[in-house]
Amino acid sequence: KMVTYLSFRADVLAIDVEGAQCREFLRYAFANNVDRLRLPGKALYSCMLAEDGGVLDDLIVYYMAEDFFRVIVNAGTADGDLAWLEALRVKKAPGISLTPRRDLAMIAVQGPNARARLWAALPELREASEPLGVFYGASVPTTFGDTFIARTGYTGEDGYELLVPAARSAQTWGRLAAAGVRPCGLGARDTLRLEAGMNLYGQDMNESVTPLESGLAWTVDLKSPRDFVGKAALLEQAAATSTGAGPRAMLGLVLPPKGGVLRAHQVVHTAHGDGEITS
Repeated sequence: KMVTYLSFRADVLAIDVEGAQCREFLRYAFANNVDRLRLPGKALYSCMLAEDGGVLDDLIVYYMAEDFFRVIVNAGTADGDLAWLEALRVKKAPGISLTPRRDLAMIAVQGPNARARLWAALPELREASEPLGVFYGASVPTTFGDTFIARTGYTGEDGYELLVPAARSAQTWGRLAAAGVRPCGLGARDTLRLEAGMNLYGQDMNESVTPLESGLAWTVDLKSPRDFVGKAALLEQAAATSTGAGPRAMLGLVLPPKGGVLRAHQVVHTAHGDGEITS
């Protein structure tokens, strides 16, 4: 795979959550348990659910300090995510603040040579990024403003994601290109995501599909006494089936030779019932 980097929308991709009640609020807002986050910069992958258990979005939340968490959401659902979280905030934690970071843009550098190419392009980031563990992020002061660098890629490859001041995103892109990083569109990125077997919001799960049905049960904490939005619906769904996975299940699909071309929404007929291709 080539070293790649991707450009995302620069508006409302990151949401900063600040205040004394941050942890309590996010424990209720997300299906995964933010109590697992204790070290600064540590990240957690989670779904954000509706009351009926449907997936509103999948996201990554970073623990920066006890009164400061950063949430990275899907750009296409960001406005709806922000509205949903704001409604929960008013109801559950009016003392905290939610700040959409419309001033930041994200560039992801992914691939087997991503780290070396990033350091060649932006040597000022090496000291902070080289010791960064997988699924960690850190804020780095630079000459062009504070940069948030994370190692939580969504391609199955190693690499970094940069949240840079939007006004400097084109210059950052240019420096990466000059260091030999090759541009990659979202469609090409999607082939890597699919090879790694990673879910994509809007295809493999959405508001009508729960994490139990879409292979994301591992991201849901149903064992602790903590309550969260959608928990009651998931417990009811799990109890209704012998497998505890709900009425539907996501499975891998292998195409035999000369089997045609698999496409989203095609019906698949099996001895165990019919299904539909998602990704």
